[in-house]
Amino acid sequence: MFDIEWLRPGAIVGSLVYALIGVLVFWVSFVVIDKITPYNLWLEIVEKRNVALGLVVAAMALGVSIIVAAAIH
Repeated sequence: MFDIEWLRPGAIVGSLVYALIGVLVFWVSFVVIDKITPYNLWLEIVEKRNVALGLVVAAMALGVSIIVAAAIH
């Protein structure tokens, strides 16, 4: 017989809540890092096309995402 524990409403709501918390923590951490840096990250990456800074921010985003996922799991 198939095990459909993950299909229960409580499990779905819990997953959605943890996903929203993870996105919120990620967004707050990005804003904090943006405020700590001496320049505007969005301006540097999008308007000035700073590829090196884009790679650093991408690595930071992956790192924070992995930490949030491990904390939630």
